[in-house]
Amino acid sequence: RKHAYRCRIQPFSSKGKKMISFPRRIVKKYARSFASFANLDTLPKTTMTTLPNGMRVASEPCPGDTVTVGVWVDTGSRYETEENNGVAHFLEHMFFKGTEKRSQSALECEIENMGGHLNAYTSREQTVFFARVFKEDTGKALEILSDILQNSKFDPLLIENEKSTILREMEEVEGQIEEVVFDKLHETAYRGCSLGRTILGPTENIQAMTRDMIKDYVDTNYTANRMVVVGAGPIEHEALVKMADSHFGNIPTESKKPVMFEKAIYTGSEIRWRNDDMPEAHIAYAFPIGGWTDPDTFPFLVMQAMIGNWDEGMPGGQYSLSPLIAKAAEERMAKKLFGFCTQYSDTGLFGLYAVGEPMALDDLMYNVQGFVTDFSYEVDEQLLEHAKKTLINQTLSNVDGSSQICEEVGRQILCYGRRMHPVETVARIQAVDAAAIKAAANKFLFDQCHALASIGPTHEMKDYVQMRRGTYRLDC
Repeated sequence: RKHAYRCRIQPFSSKGKKMISFPRRIVKKYARSFASFANLDTLPKTTMTTLPNGMRVASEPCPGDTVTVGVWVDTGSRYETEENNGVAHFLEHMFFKGTEKRSQSALECEIENMGGHLNAYTSREQTVFFARVFKEDTGKALEILSDILQNSKFDPLLIENEKSTILREMEEVEGQIEEVVFDKLHETAYRGCSLGRTILGPTENIQAMTRDMIKDYVDTNYTANRMVVVGAGPIEHEALVKMADSHFGNIPTESKKPVMFEKAIYTGSEIRWRNDDMPEAHIAYAFPIGGWTDPDTFPFLVMQAMIGNWDEGMPGGQYSLSPLIAKAAEERMAKKLFGFCTQYSDTGLFGLYAVGEPMALDDLMYNVQGFVTDFSYEVDEQLLEHAKKTLINQTLSNVDGSSQICEEVGRQILCYGRRMHPVETVARIQAVDAAAIKAAANKFLFDQCHALASIGPTHEMKDYVQMRRGTYRLDC
């Protein structure tokens, strides 16, 4: 498309998950714009090698005595069907239940004796396994990761036992209203699509889970071309490549079965669970945006920072630079307010989450919609610069420690096909100006159908059609 940025950041490549490199002269220009960030160029760079089977191995050195190694897999609940929804998360549990040469207790003792930490998580598009250990135990940690990912037994008896654990976990999640609201937001925004289903899956799927379903999912999705081995800390890249090749070199490059990846189709709609017995209303209000490689990613990240993040436990909300937060705090319209920018490979949701006072919901949502709609018309330059500094500080906090670096490297390689160095990230943030904000807002926010999910006493909130009129202004 014709980009409205005019000589600012280059757009992401439309081929695969790679981005066009940011021009080095522009990177240097913006890196120098903050004197306090002048040493960013001295930060270590990521080295990446591709094994013969297609698996990528990446490392980034950082000082310290501990190393974080992990395996990032390009799969998650989005790669499930309606029948096996929940298998990706169930599988994550089963990987820690014992292998052909290690029982569950032996695995736990081995990690504990190393003084290490082994963990995993599943999202809609990524599944991650990582270990943090002392540098002399790097090889042993990588061997353990290899063992659980390739040699897990998936004992039918343990599968049956684990069902009750996951059902209890589902009950705990249902008690976390914010988690439920965001699940409902995905459900209404991506109706009938795999992206709209929950990560844990429905109860009936958990109860019907079998070893064959788990094995089939592993064979289909855990292939070398969709896996990245990442190491961060005092580690040599060549040594990591050698260990990865030894432990993961036999994983097949591609699956013999077709990979289930359903295109995301957005539907402007809403889900309201009215419950007048609850003390506050929890609301997520969002619009569809592009995926990770979309050129407007950074303008929306800056807009998220412009909205801010506040709850009533934080003093001084009425003095916030964000006029939305300042007004909500001063007039006690909300108890919590923050912006979000959730992105996937081909789509995303940008919006705002609020916990509002029941009798002030009309005023709250009027101000929320007005703030979001104003991005298409005018941009507060002072708030914009403050948001960019905030976002840069958050970016720099992600290069502090092996675990944070490992997480960033693994996620970015799956999303972008490469590691974006902090110098480039800062430059892309600095390149966002008022024109970029307006261009992105006019494309994705102006006069567009929103998605909304709410739980609680929402009787004071306008209906969908009335709120839809709040996505544009009539005074211009």
